[in-house]
Amino acid sequence: MAAPGGGMLDGVQTAQPPGTDMTGICFRDQLWLNTYPLDRNLVFDYFALSPFYDWTSNNEQLRMRSQHPLDLSQLSKMTGIEYVLSEVMEPHLFIMRKQKRDGPDKITAMLAYYILDGSIYQAPQLSNVFAARIGRALYYIEKAFTTAASKLEKIGYVDSENETPIPEPKAAKETIDVKEIKRVDHILASLLRKLPPAPAPPPFPEGYVPPSTAETEKGPETQEAAEPQAPTVDPIIDQGPSKRMKF
Repeated sequence: MAAPGGGMLDGVQTAQPPGTDMTGICFRDQLWLNTYPLDRNLVFDYFALSPFYDWTSNNEQLRMRSQHPLDLSQLSKMTGIEYVLSEVMEPHLFIMRKQKRDGPDKITAMLAYYILDGSIYQAPQLSNVFAARIGRALYYIEKAFTTAASKLEKIGYVDSENETPIPEPKAAKETIDVKEIKRVDHILASLLRKLPPAPAPPPFPEGYVPPSTAETEKGPETQEAAEPQAPTVDPIIDQGPSKRMKF
């Protein structure tokens, strides 16, 4: 059976390219599954049909020698790429591990494959799993922030419509500058000196009696509280010559 990435090419065994990411591939041969039982004795033959199998592995050399490809007693004596069956849960789950052997006890794990109910998958590396989970989490976080920002914009738009103008606070009282007051007083005094003296006030009418000095000396509060009184004037002067009595 020819398979992409590994199989038969003009009768020559071909190996899959090293380092190829095949996590997006799923292999299943329903005809084989209907013909043979899937157990620990035949699972490697089924795995060898998939594109995940490396035809240059030590397991293939054992198969060519008519030996069981998963015989650890023989694999431990060889060096190179090999497959071992690490976990078995018949008949649903089988885990095949690809590793590089440099000695009887020196093994470097490379990849892992799992056969789940007859379908073969390549297990992703831990770094790829973390990257995928982090990318998904960032996607949902960004989506949540976008939704929250859109709702906040709507809330701010409604608030701006219902917003009433806030009255500005009254300006604080200006601080008094003593130097400025003295400067203005000096300017006014110089202007008064330049102006001619004020004319003398006109004389009081004949018979006018000015208010007493005692009333003028009262405080402003007393003068404001007291009712205003008309000055005492001569009734004859006030009535005029036309209203004088005739004898």
